Amino acid sequence: MFTEITSSSNLKIKEVIKLRDGKYRRRSGRFLIDGIREIERAFCCGLKILEVFGNKEIIDGFSKKFGKEVLQASMVYSVSDTLLEKISFGNRNEGIVVVAEIPKESAKLFETTSCSVSVPLLAVLESIEKPGNSGAIFRSADGAGLDGIIVADSVADLYNPNTIRSSLGTVFQIPHAAMDSITALHWLQQHKIHCAVARCDGTVPYTDYNFCQPTAIVLGNEAEGVSDIWYGNYVTTISLPMHGIADSLNVSNAAAILFYEAHRQRMKRL
Repeated sequence: MFTEITSSSNLKIKEVIKLRDGKYRRRSGRFLIDGIREIERAFCCGLKILEVFGNKEIIDGFSKKFGKEVLQASMVYSVSDTLLEKISFGNRNEGIVVVAEIPKESAKLFETTSCSVSVPLLAVLESIEKPGNSGAIFRSADGAGLDGIIVADSVADLYNPNTIRSSLGTVFQIPHAAMDSITALHWLQQHKIHCAVARCDGTVPYTDYNFCQPTAIVLGNEAEGVSDIWYGNYVTTISLPMHGIADSLNVSNAAAILFYEAHRQRMKRL
């Protein structure tokens, strides 16, 4: 059953537009998802979809693909392409936008889901600032088969439209938890998960590190790198070779290389 909205001054439309603001997202506990592929993945991952805005043909297609019961708990609004352009992120109007509930996160839930495997492979993202980098790292982590991600001393908003778009919706799939860096380090040490900390001055070339042990790949802030707390038991600094004038790679590129090296070593052991 559709409720039709025709005016841009409609309070519901104004409320949706507010979700472009990070503070309002966090305060309301809701966020927006643009893009058919990302929305499909949100449905597949079981996110709670609260509201659906779009044209009737696209929404009917979702109902047929996922079953009418999927939308039963959602308010469904029929809106014009003009209104969709107002609420869609950037120039991306694919005929549908949804409002979802921000999933509840906890260290206990993260432990249950990400450490259920015998030899977990995790990532720690410390103070990553750019939403596009966070999203790209989630996408690489999904591709390389990581078991979970710890977002430490978070700066970027995982439910920023740029993060979701860059991740291609994989941010909905990979188990993740937010905590401060010291808590993250202690948690990893308690679980005897070795930390491979990416640094420009790392002591071990990344290809020499043993990723076949329980490992968390630690990646730091785009400008400052990792903080100085990453030392002690179960911590090894690793580096990627740089043969030009630059001293480091973009953090999302470095992440992809390290994730796939870990995947390569583990596949070789099978």
